[in-house]
Amino acid sequence: MGLFDAILKRFANRDIDWDDLEELLIGADLGVPLTVEILQQLRSLGRTLKAADVLAECRRRILSVLPTTEGMALSPLASGLPRVILVAGVNGTGKTTSIAKLAHLLTREGHKVVLAAADTFRAAAIEQLDHWATRIGVPLIKTQYQGDPSAVCYDAYEAATKRGATHLICDTAGRLHVRSNLMEELKKIERTLGKKDASAPHDRLIVVDATTGSNALAQAREFHASLNLTGLIITKLDGSGKGGMAVAIQHQLGIPTLFVGTGEGVEDLHRFDRERFVEDLL
Repeated sequence: MGLFDAILKRFANRDIDWDDLEELLIGADLGVPLTVEILQQLRSLGRTLKAADVLAECRRRILSVLPTTEGMALSPLASGLPRVILVAGVNGTGKTTSIAKLAHLLTREGHKVVLAAADTFRAAAIEQLDHWATRIGVPLIKTQYQGDPSAVCYDAYEAATKRGATHLICDTAGRLHVRSNLMEELKKIERTLGKKDASAPHDRLIVVDATTGSNALAQAREFHASLNLTGLIITKLDGSGKGGMAVAIQHQLGIPTLFVGTGEGVEDLHRFDRERFVEDLL
């Protein structure tokens, strides 16, 4: 059950109980700061409120937080060089699968994509991306297990340039427990890519699992500190009734959601539509 349905059910035939409403908003993963703002705004109305009043304010405030993603479409660079997209995320979020789906989406839109298997400290990630690359018909540059991630990205950039690719998507580190090493690895990748294009990487995305709630916010905050994230891919939004964490991440960290995963199929990744998101998922 989504947030709006839960509010209607809880307060359909009775006045608003502030404690109950606070519980619903926090339970929907909107985060404490935004919950407090919504409650303060409702209280400031100074009158008896019904469920419809609460819904209207929640919808208005959430829409005001979520930006339109026009101009965030990962469009090809005017220079003709490959647009470099680094993708991070902890194991289990669907990172590698989402990268394959993103490559497939961009290919369907008429772009030429090259993949780089730079999460080299997880053998399964290399194998999984290799499988997906074959399945969707996209070239993959890889190295052996525990190889140098920056060298993979360098080789992949050269391959993307030679092939006239519009996009290079790099599967990067999927761990957080040694943050200093993660930061150094990512900085080295950026320095290496910068030798080819001073503006690369152009996008730094994180993949988060919608069903993990506040953990997704914590992961985004940690990676943001290391990577200065520019966008979010949310997975497992198929019928979970979750999604509030996308609002919390935007509100607290300023990271916009660019894509949402709604199923297991290769075509179940879609560009984020905030109106649809609010109506369908909240």
